[in-house]
Amino acid sequence: MAALEAGNYLKLSSGGGRGKEKEIKEVHGRTAHNMSSSSLRKKSDLTLLSKVRCGLLRDLLANLQEIFLGTKLFVLFLAIPLAIVANYCHFGREWMFALSLLGLIPLAERVSFLTEQIAFYTGPTVGGLLNATCGNVTELIIAIFALQQGKIEVLKYSLLGSILSNLLLVLGSSLFSGGLANLHSDQLFDRKQADVNTALLLLGALCHILQLLFRYAPKSGGHTTALALAMSRACSIIMLLGYVAYLFFQLKTHSQFFETQQEEDDDNDDAVTEDKPVIGFASAMTWLVGMAIAITLLSEFVVDTIEVASDSWGLSVSFISIILLPIVGNAAEHAGAIIFAFKNKLDITLGVSLGSATQISMFVVPLTIVVAWIMGIEMDLDLDLLGTGSLLMAILVVAFTLQDGSSHYLKGLAPLLCYLAIGACFFVLKSPSNE
Repeated sequence: MAALEAGNYLKLSSGGGRGKEKEIKEVHGRTAHNMSSSSLRKKSDLTLLSKVRCGLLRDLLANLQEIFLGTKLFVLFLAIPLAIVANYCHFGREWMFALSLLGLIPLAERVSFLTEQIAFYTGPTVGGLLNATCGNVTELIIAIFALQQGKIEVLKYSLLGSILSNLLLVLGSSLFSGGLANLHSDQLFDRKQADVNTALLLLGALCHILQLLFRYAPKSGGHTTALALAMSRACSIIMLLGYVAYLFFQLKTHSQFFETQQEEDDDNDDAVTEDKPVIGFASAMTWLVGMAIAITLLSEFVVDTIEVASDSWGLSVSFISIILLPIVGNAAEHAGAIIFAFKNKLDITLGVSLGSATQISMFVVPLTIVVAWIMGIEMDLDLDLLGTGSLLMAILVVAFTLQDGSSHYLKGLAPLLCYLAIGACFFVLKSPSNE
């Protein structure tokens, strides 16, 4: 009875009656990113809250419980106030860097949760667009601060590292773990989604390769830097157009490519899934803004203290940018992808790893170029020879790994070892200069 009462006031706090709930349920769609994050959520026990007599206080407490205790990563929220205290008390800036990274983990997961809640009210199309925009909000905010401080090379390495970690580390570890869990049989997946993402990733890699080759192109004239910058901006616009087409393809014309398996397996999945929102639209939007502010604050701490952490830990800035930042910043999503691979749901795993890599390559990277253009900052698509070669080889390794629609542990081990080799290379590479 108590649980029923708790459910009733949560429905009221969501701002809709039964008719509204039915409408919400019909229009809601879930992406692989939402499914991945849901594996780290836990159901809230509302029994105690049902005993609170004041309705307004009860709704407020229920809202706070859903936001802060509705995730298995709730303990990491403690890192946020600790990072703020470390900043104002001038306590070990390298510790401020570490605490800020840890604080970004639950914030990224909560952003995914909030965008899913908003999608209940806006429908799958607007919800999908919101998820596409907010899915990499951490990378976008870090990019803006890096641009403001002129840390262009650090920014390039961090974005490159996000792509490589999704393609090689997340996908590799997921396929490897899933292969070990299903040792006596191959794991099967639908190639359609993988083919679409691979094609877009190759388009992004082509733009980076053209930028690199432009250095050695004959008859480039005396204004090589200006011409290269113009070509980067033109290619960035082309990449953004490609991403818009990808969103239309994903959300409208071929949405079945991206939703089939998760819908079939919802009933047998022990991850937390909801058929109706647990918080209201206004509340979700308010919390989303609050989470964005918190991410902004911690991202500023990360960019400000990365060199101090590099000197203190004896690691190059390039290694921290290309390895540590992407791993920690997307840890929640990565863990979810591995969990679903264990459950033999590779379509969701591929949606997370390839989908995130595509978002960064075709949206975050070109958008950063355009933002830098608006800010009057010279930033191009040149990732230098090592970065461009690593990116191209990573995409090719993944394309060959996924070409037959089946997987086993050795197919996961190959990209995982490639990631370790690239990580070792950047471990010995000296820090990039901050131009």
